[in-house]
Amino acid sequence: MIIEKVIGNVKELEKAPHHVERVYLRSDDLVKKIQRVKTDHGKELGIRLKAGKELKDGDILYQDEKNSIVISVIEDDVLVIQPTSVQQMGEIAHQLGNRHLPAQFEENEMIVQYDYLVERLLNELAVPFVREKRKMKEAFKHIGHSHDE
Repeated sequence: MIIEKVIGNVKELEKAPHHVERVYLRSDDLVKKIQRVKTDHGKELGIRLKAGKELKDGDILYQDEKNSIVISVIEDDVLVIQPTSVQQMGEIAHQLGNRHLPAQFEENEMIVQYDYLVERLLNELAVPFVREKRKMKEAFKHIGHSHDE
């Protein structure tokens, strides 16, 4: 079966679907336009989405009267950074920017994928953080660029 569009998201439904098969994806895989996946029941699917569309946790790939196939995002190993001041936020944002690390922001937290060098940097700068497994709402997006101008 080839999936070319997302039907909806389970978070938008008034009642949960009857029987749910899950496709478990890492957050990095949410941005892939073409991929082959397997449900937790062993059913193989091809996903071929239009440009500009990204998958999200809870997206419904297939649905009939009895069955649904839904995306479930696997938790990422992340550092949740909790700066104590705007200056500390600026300093760590600058350091992470120099490393070209994508970050996400939720309320007063800056979240990056786990990296032992970043963990060491945060300890050296005395920036409060915790390492945890967290289901991210979207993929960490790496943006390519060049220093040649």
